[in-house]
Amino acid sequence: MDRNLALNLVRVTEAASIGAAKYMGRGDKNAADQAGVDGMRKMFQTMSIEGVVVIGEGEMDEAPMLYIGEVVGAGGQGASKVDIAVDPVDGTTSVAKGLPNAIAVVAMAPRGCLLNAPDMYMDKIAVGPKAAGKIHIDAPIHENLRITAESLNKSITDLTVTMLDRPRHEDIIRQCREAGARIKLFRDGDVAAAMATCFDHTGVDIMLGIGGAPEGVIAAAALKCLGGEFQGKLVPYTDEERQRCIKMGASIEKVYSMEDLVKGNEVYFAATGISDGELLKGVVYTGNNTAKTHSVVMRAETGTIRFVEAIHRLNKKPKYAY
Repeated sequence: MDRNLALNLVRVTEAASIGAAKYMGRGDKNAADQAGVDGMRKMFQTMSIEGVVVIGEGEMDEAPMLYIGEVVGAGGQGASKVDIAVDPVDGTTSVAKGLPNAIAVVAMAPRGCLLNAPDMYMDKIAVGPKAAGKIHIDAPIHENLRITAESLNKSITDLTVTMLDRPRHEDIIRQCREAGARIKLFRDGDVAAAMATCFDHTGVDIMLGIGGAPEGVIAAAALKCLGGEFQGKLVPYTDEERQRCIKMGASIEKVYSMEDLVKGNEVYFAATGISDGELLKGVVYTGNNTAKTHSVVMRAETGTIRFVEAIHRLNKKPKYAY
């Protein structure tokens, strides 16, 4: 794929972020999500790609735009045929309540390289580059904590484990505390939390717990670019979800590695902060029709990680750009 697609991809997440951020703290997560979707889709239509959404806002009858199977991009002769995974607002509740760590994210890879994950829960583990290849989701929690700590040249008591603040994680929290690890809970948006394991300045060392399977594919794309490791196991809670797994050819016994979720190294990932987080700053409206954004864009093939700070003069942009 054309390497310039990476920088064009960040324009997509910028547009989604600027749109969604207008609803910060307004208590309407659906409006924030719709604004993110609108901005993201309009910018996709300016890109020289023929993209198929494999992770999106839901099935066609549930989502009017960026639904699974939707074709996006300008197309045309020479357009790259790609799979696209999107989460226009990872952390809709955070935006609605004015809480941190909401981001707009996109992953892109050649056609057939991103797993069309069932819309259900996934048990996950994520670590940064130093612990990559050493942990396993089926290993006891205390063993994964020990190995991660040793890889980082830390004691377990200095290790920080992050996970969604949900009742279903009570047993994991207990085991982490018994092992002596520190715990950092978050309310929403586990793509950003998985990415945080790859950056020393976040203070996050390992992510554990159950979150959305589609978000797991997006997180795997990010960690493949960052050199970390992500593993997941599907967790169906109902007979309907089990049947959905069978229909899609997914296995509830399989440990999904990064290569299962995201094949190859021709992977691009972009994210823009909506609200302030450990990794990315949120959108700041600075007056005079101006907004400032903070993004990261990555390419797995080269391992290049770019942080992009942009100042947008909204009155000079076409409507599709914000």
